[in-house]
Amino acid sequence: MSGEDSIVGDLINFRGLVYAPLNENGVVFLFGKVLDDLHMYVEEIRPGFPDCVARRFTGKGWERLRIEFEFKSSAFKTHGHDADACDMIICWKHDWKDCPLEVIELRSDIQDMENWPIKRPDVGGRPEADSEQALQELFRSRGATESVQEWYREIIDALRNWNEEIWTNIGKKYIGVYSPEKSFASISPRKTSIRVECFSRGERLEGAKVSSARFSPRWAKFTVKAKSQVDPAIEILKESHGRLKAAMKAGEPTGYFSAEGKPGSSYAMRLSIEQ
Repeated sequence: MSGEDSIVGDLINFRGLVYAPLNENGVVFLFGKVLDDLHMYVEEIRPGFPDCVARRFTGKGWERLRIEFEFKSSAFKTHGHDADACDMIICWKHDWKDCPLEVIELRSDIQDMENWPIKRPDVGGRPEADSEQALQELFRSRGATESVQEWYREIIDALRNWNEEIWTNIGKKYIGVYSPEKSFASISPRKTSIRVECFSRGERLEGAKVSSARFSPRWAKFTVKAKSQVDPAIEILKESHGRLKAAMKAGEPTGYFSAEGKPGSSYAMRLSIEQ
């Protein structure tokens, strides 16, 4: 290829990567950009199979993962790799329907992540870590009443008592709730209510009403406005957690903007707790 020839992927302008990956090297580079968002750290990058050894936070601690990078997940099979010697495929495009391994499709996952596109190097920022101080700052910035704060703590305490691996990450605008591998809910405290978005798998959730909206067909929304709605909210989130686990096992996309087999969908579901 001459110096004048250049073929690039779609424009994404994501954290310093201007164009979408077109090969495995691009996937490795992008993975390095989103390690924190995936709650991982790397122990080894290898010249042979599997490409990487990393650890991921599970709520209890850090699990060890053997990772293979591919541009398309199906290349794992094409290359003749042993699925028993690997735990995860990280790729740009997930096109292997019956893949026996967990797959992270960066194409869809980065749509849920905070972006700091290419700019002059004097702006930016990252979400704050999960801490009581960060939580209090979030409550204060949203003007959340004591009742709202109490409802939030009841919901999170109930989820953690139900499954001790569930954990939270507190940002500047919302709180991510993790399965522990992926986020299955986003909680946004308001002055007198709590807005919740959670994974529905594109199906009706028990005790909720469905109405059409835009952007995220596999996610749902509801609002807690009273103490009596806390228990129903907990049950909806438990169901959401189960649906996320089932979708991950089936190799389905779970990102906020993804539809089944069609990342980047343009419609959504809204759910509100039945009175």
